[in-house]
Amino acid sequence: MQNRTLRALVPYGLVAAAAVSWTAAPVAAGPGYDPLAISEGLSPAPLDLTVTDAARQREIPIRVYLPVADLPAPVVLFSHGLGGTREGCAYLGRHWSTRGYVGVFLQHPGSDDSVWRGQPAGTGRAAMDEAANGRNFLLRVRDVPAVLDQLEAWNRTADHPLSGRLDLSRVGMSGHSFGAVTTQAVSGQAFARRGPVFTDPRIRAALVLSPSGPRRGDPIAAFNSVSIPWLLMTGTRDVSPIGDVDVASRLSVFPALPAGDKFELVLHEGLHSAFTERGLPGDGGVGRNPNHHRVILALSTAFWDAYLRGDEAAREWLAGEGPRGVMETPDRWQRK
Repeated sequence: MQNRTLRALVPYGLVAAAAVSWTAAPVAAGPGYDPLAISEGLSPAPLDLTVTDAARQREIPIRVYLPVADLPAPVVLFSHGLGGTREGCAYLGRHWSTRGYVGVFLQHPGSDDSVWRGQPAGTGRAAMDEAANGRNFLLRVRDVPAVLDQLEAWNRTADHPLSGRLDLSRVGMSGHSFGAVTTQAVSGQAFARRGPVFTDPRIRAALVLSPSGPRRGDPIAAFNSVSIPWLLMTGTRDVSPIGDVDVASRLSVFPALPAGDKFELVLHEGLHSAFTERGLPGDGGVGRNPNHHRVILALSTAFWDAYLRGDEAAREWLAGEGPRGVMETPDRWQRK
């Protein structure tokens, strides 16, 4: 597939680096099943590793959040947005690891912070626009199976820190913005007449933060072949200055998905940066709502519990009034 064709297919994303951050504190969600409850004890410090993809002569930095228990655990991959790093969205990695998941946060060279870091003043935006291209899309979607292959090898290597720690029969994929584009591609999205060519069958469920419809073509054709559970999260102000992705594009994905274990959260007044720990230049000085992170943590955790662990209590929580117990009244939630 030619690069110019991919430019037409890829809805670009952005994760940049303003300096204001907020960290969610777990809050009880009520009696019974509680996706915000965390285990006792301190989680290990994140483990920074590098995956070498010899076939592509490419090195992929990753950050691994390990649970306290020294047992094989389900694995959740996370793909950052344009301009981000493996260090981003740490609030997700920390919480998921306290819930017994191994969080593996990828860094994609070519569309990471190297795009803007050290650039002359006034040139950062142009550099970001240029990096949101088909070549980087292809690099990203091929990073995912390369990382999974390496995790499988490390899991079998007796003297490696990840030896025996990974349950790779239960893998989730997630990402924000350009990372959402990556997530969609490796978990079921079809492209033109080529079908879901980038889908990795090892992925059992996907969390898509700031989804995007196809830039050309019918959303139904792009998404009706998705066969695994998907949870989409967006906001009523979730727009990206890179690629001009608007709210209508975000909201076009859920109706195009086939029925069966598909969910959508729309945060009222939720910005593109609602899913990150830092504001973005396009926020326009709008304050961040602390409850947004609480909702993201609760719903994402329940989703992983339901579809990676097979937890019936989590399924009932998602299907019942559980989500409404953490959401604010104007937030929207639907499933099919």
